[in-house]
Amino acid sequence: MSVLIQGGTVVNADRSFCADVLCQKGLITAVGEGLKAPSGATIVDAGGQYVMPGGIDPHTHMQLPFMGTVASDDFYSGTAAGLAGGTTMIIDFVIPAPQQDIMDAYKQWREWAEKSVADYSFHVAITWWDESVHAAMGTLVKKHGVNSFKHFMAYKGAIMCDDEVLVNSFTRARELGAIVTVHAENGELVFRLQKEIFEKGVTGPEGHPLSRPPQVEGEAANRAIRIAEVLKVPLYVVHNSCIQSLQAITRARNEGQRVFGEVLAGHLLIDDSVYRNPDFDIAAAHVMSPPFRSAEHQAALWQGLQSGNLQTTATDHCCFCADQKAAGRNDFRLIPNGTGGVENRLEVLWHHGVRTGRLTMNEFVRVTSTNAAQIFNIYPQKGSITVGSDADIVVWDPVATKTISAKTHKQNVDYNIFEGMTVTGCASHTISRGKVVFAKGELDVERGAGRYVDRPAFASYYDALNLQSQQAEPVAVRR
Repeated sequence: MSVLIQGGTVVNADRSFCADVLCQKGLITAVGEGLKAPSGATIVDAGGQYVMPGGIDPHTHMQLPFMGTVASDDFYSGTAAGLAGGTTMIIDFVIPAPQQDIMDAYKQWREWAEKSVADYSFHVAITWWDESVHAAMGTLVKKHGVNSFKHFMAYKGAIMCDDEVLVNSFTRARELGAIVTVHAENGELVFRLQKEIFEKGVTGPEGHPLSRPPQVEGEAANRAIRIAEVLKVPLYVVHNSCIQSLQAITRARNEGQRVFGEVLAGHLLIDDSVYRNPDFDIAAAHVMSPPFRSAEHQAALWQGLQSGNLQTTATDHCCFCADQKAAGRNDFRLIPNGTGGVENRLEVLWHHGVRTGRLTMNEFVRVTSTNAAQIFNIYPQKGSITVGSDADIVVWDPVATKTISAKTHKQNVDYNIFEGMTVTGCASHTISRGKVVFAKGELDVERGAGRYVDRPAFASYYDALNLQSQQAEPVAVRR
């Protein structure tokens, strides 16, 4: 199967230029002007449009068992929704239960993901520690293409990591050449604040942000950063929502530490007034952790993205329907944490980023695709319109408009956190592995067409030390 995208402007992270793009056997095989279509090729007219690398969402939770229920979007519906919005790859999370064998959990998630219609990979969470976990991390890196490990510093009594687990896991990741990621919230403080607020009679969704103030996020981010600094391991901080965590990341980067920061599209655009909505269903729909913040935090996060101190955008896509959220109708602590967004991330970031001048088109590509590919070591296989790269492409119509609504979206959930937002700039076509899977509002996907993407390890800390040692040896001089 061949696809020729004609007449568009290619937009990569580094430059933009007029060119046709030919896709054959799942790869980009030619980029240039005046390309000829092979016999039987599908022609996509991209005149007046931009041809960009497909989006990579580095933070999703499809089909996640969590808080007594299971996320409503599975790997089929969730990846299909992503394709409808121009996202051609997700990096999801394997999250073992405490004491669960890590490899058993990994195999279970791989089985669930076999129905994916777009490419996917996995971060693996470390939720407990013993020698079997140490061994499993090695197996995952060396045999299964996993190069990132997640650590929840929140959710006390469930999957929260204490400092002992962090230190052990960070050390092992350093040995293996893997990157560590953290959900930065001080779980002990959150647990105490939840109890105090509930006992004061605050039982509704408005109690959620009160129990998770910015300070608990900032403290945890800084603690993870300093542990990573001592152990000399690269760190990726997910879903930064506040000034305090951004300041911790910025400070560390200015000191030369290898720290990366992610921001969610929702945290850039939605404020904490949603939790005070008198309609429980609407307020509960927005319950996620960290919560949405007040306007000054949104302004700071945009600045972090513009300055390069935050490198990636994601969604933390983890949907629960109204009947699932109702489990916490009388106790905000029981509302399943999670919102959606995999379908709308590119649209809202283009509208509020590129069209407002906050981001250039090339910066948009960088923060929605290329940076994630580079940080997680799959570039230029992903994240670039380049000969030899995977043919994961979005053709972007900069003048198309739509009003986002749960009534029309393809996500399997009965609300949308961007409900009623009118955006200009949308995907007209999405190409996944060289096949047109979305065209002018219609999906044409195949269950199981998505492939697991291996992410090779980086050079380990010890490899780097050995290299430095070799370079330091005196060189014999011939006279």
